[in-house]
Amino acid sequence: MSADSEAPLIARCRQGDDRAWDALFDLHYAPAARFVFQLSPAFSREDVEEICQETFLAVIKNIESFQGGSRLQTWIFRIAANKARDYRERQQAAKRGGGQTVISLQEENDENSLPLQVPGSLPAPDALLLRAEGAAQMGLALARLEEPCREIIQLRYFADLSYDEMASELKLNPKTVSSRLSKCLDRLEKIAVEVFGGKNTAPFSV
Repeated sequence: MSADSEAPLIARCRQGDDRAWDALFDLHYAPAARFVFQLSPAFSREDVEEICQETFLAVIKNIESFQGGSRLQTWIFRIAANKARDYRERQQAAKRGGGQTVISLQEENDENSLPLQVPGSLPAPDALLLRAEGAAQMGLALARLEEPCREIIQLRYFADLSYDEMASELKLNPKTVSSRLSKCLDRLEKIAVEVFGGKNTAPFSV
């Protein structure tokens, strides 16, 4: 969906139109879930669902702040990446003895009382198992990258953004984006060679 065609849907959501919110969830929940799943090999199906719950609650609460400088999906993915990072930090804190707050799947947003509907569109358990080993190895490689490189690779290959969209999101020009992505892929390939047991592999292509 283009930015122009998104505008009427966003306007209806801001007016509290339940059908518009349903349409927004139908369009963006599954891509957000796939994006989150790729962010960490440690995330289970339940983790992804919890992170997406937090993401779309934040979308509901903050839709007024969306200015249209990027595609709506790009904005949602940025929220999802932040929520995934926070969730991972809570998991790590819990392992060290800290607490963890879990959001109910039936929780409603206080501002407009919209129940968050969860589409059953995540990969089936058998599909997750088939992907687990490769995802775990690639996740380990990505985790060893510094944050700027990890972000630019996630935006390109997991969020599937164009160079122009990435440039808008990162406040850079497209040529700089292309140059940085190429350098980051070189770094990732060197790390991936170690993670994949010395096998020379190119996980992504420019």
